[in-house]
Amino acid sequence: LLPGALGDEDSARDDSFSDGLLEYPHYTRPETFRGMKVPDILLSGDHGKIAQWRRDQSLERTRQHRPDLLDDRDSRR
Repeated sequence: LLPGALGDEDSARDDSFSDGLLEYPHYTRPETFRGMKVPDILLSGDHGKIAQWRRDQSLERTRQHRPDLLDDRDSRR
């Protein structure tokens, strides 16, 4: 990217596809919507656990929907 293209340089690092995985599920308010509940971990306020949950969800979604991306990651290591 060109310098200054993003308002926040960390945005590219945190982009949904920057690590080669599909993005984790996103939730909003209210805590329960149409019978679906926001996972308790996301309401906990524990940023470390939330980050780990997001990573785990990204890996699981990628494993389910695009396992080829995981194969590509392994071959680059």
